[in-house]
Amino acid sequence: MRIGLQVPSFTWPDGDAGIGPKLAEIGRTADEAGFASLWVMDHFFQIGAVGEPEEPMLEGYSALSYLAAVTERAKLGTLVTGVHYRYPGLLVKTATTLDVLSGGRAYLGIGAGWNERESRGLGVPFPSTRERFEMLEEALQIAYQMWSGEVKPYKGEHYQLDETLNSPQVLSEPHPPVMIGGMGEKRTLRLVAQYADACNLFAYGGPDMIRQKLDVLRGHCEDVGRDYEEIERTALASLNLSEDGMKVDEVIEMCRGLNEAGVQHLIFNMPNVHEIRPLVTFGEEVIPAVAGL
Repeated sequence: MRIGLQVPSFTWPDGDAGIGPKLAEIGRTADEAGFASLWVMDHFFQIGAVGEPEEPMLEGYSALSYLAAVTERAKLGTLVTGVHYRYPGLLVKTATTLDVLSGGRAYLGIGAGWNERESRGLGVPFPSTRERFEMLEEALQIAYQMWSGEVKPYKGEHYQLDETLNSPQVLSEPHPPVMIGGMGEKRTLRLVAQYADACNLFAYGGPDMIRQKLDVLRGHCEDVGRDYEEIERTALASLNLSEDGMKVDEVIEMCRGLNEAGVQHLIFNMPNVHEIRPLVTFGEEVIPAVAGL
């Protein structure tokens, strides 16, 4: 089992001026500790599950580029970009740039999006749910066309590109893994089966919910003729590894249970990540213990 780290909050003791140095320290420590991946949200206002809207929130791809410069091994991605935030040709160009500058360590994390408040707040159109899913499918098609190296038009209902030129091309072979985030059984997991290299599920429902969602994904794979084992199964979980929170053996047991349910890559966020010690403990005790799962 691989372990990743998501950083969803930048509300740290040293204030706004300390965000850059602390993020660099977190990134370097996690990379050295053996975390397989580093993730930030692609939001512009803080989300309610984490904090208040007014709390600090970095733009995702700028933050990932910063992390790319201070790390050497961990893969990098947004968890995940709402498709309506960026024109897909520009999003693919942005992810390609991250891949090139990081030496081939990018994911393209993408989903249908949901945060109407920040979209309206910053003047970003917020189409209906049906339209956003149509846009998501077209964006995935555009990504694969741009990464194929074939320069030709793309004509969809929502997007029209005259020439899908993408230079420099990605370093990842054959391209950065495409991760679709979300739990929706009818549309999201169907798109995973058709297009994605990885899915991302929420681990809050525990192993039973993960099994249910992966069973649905397996069914969609059968329907479209896709090998289920080609898809990396990831999940996102939150924990507080501290004297007053979870203990190492509890974290290892959590990893074991989710792995038995089908998760291959478990991504954690931690409210006390800025204290750094939890990352060191993960590197010393958790990551080696679950590596063989």
